[in-house]
Amino acid sequence: MKNKLNNNAKERLIFALDIGEDINRALEWVELLKDHVGIFKVGKESYTRFGPELVLKIQEMGGKVFLDLKFHDIPNTVARAAEAAVKLGVSMFNLHALGGKKMMEETVIAVEKMAEKSGASMPCILAVTVLTSLNDDDLEMLGFSETAEEIVPNLARIALDAGVSGVVASARDVVSIRKICGEDFIIVTPGIRGSMKVAGDDQKRILTPGEAIRRGADFIVVGRPILMSDDPVSAADEICKEISEGLEQVRGQRPGVKSQNK
Repeated sequence: MKNKLNNNAKERLIFALDIGEDINRALEWVELLKDHVGIFKVGKESYTRFGPELVLKIQEMGGKVFLDLKFHDIPNTVARAAEAAVKLGVSMFNLHALGGKKMMEETVIAVEKMAEKSGASMPCILAVTVLTSLNDDDLEMLGFSETAEEIVPNLARIALDAGVSGVVASARDVVSIRKICGEDFIIVTPGIRGSMKVAGDDQKRILTPGEAIRRGADFIVVGRPILMSDDPVSAADEICKEISEGLEQVRGQRPGVKSQNK
């Protein structure tokens, strides 16, 4: 059971690959960590620098990709962008829930059709709720009358109704999302920090890996705590250990992660 839990733990760890001026440097990190993390997150920084080539090379090296571009536009534009993500073969991609239910619905339909037409695997579609860099004061400044604790579950419910696979949300919001959206709804949590202090940290609503898993997160996203470690492999392995310990504590309480992620 221990080995099974450890393997499951690794699959749940997403490494944020926003690294460097040189694509070869980014790929060195893929080579270093591909046996220690489950998915590589390619965000706006890496994708703008290196484009689809980075995604394809990660996959050639045996890695899975979470394309973190947070699509947010009119429904037709987002649906077309999502079709391109399917053609790239990514395992996950995301869009903003604040783009609205129609945008999410049309994207889900377009992705299903493209996956069937091209023979590609159906990716996990994630809706971004409230960025973990924003707290309630930030939301008030932006004109929201509700707190993040109130806004996030509502956005998650809209995403569920639109047919989206799951959400990206703070681990602090997992319990309320689970209550509304059920056990099969996928929750990916960024803003994960261990005991290591990260210089210039802009994440505000954060938890440790074990805490996130115990609350019911399916995947956690970690960047700087691994990237800035003196021993990145050991840091990744230590996070997997924390995930595994969290899984042991909740084992039998929740069903496994949906197969869409594979």
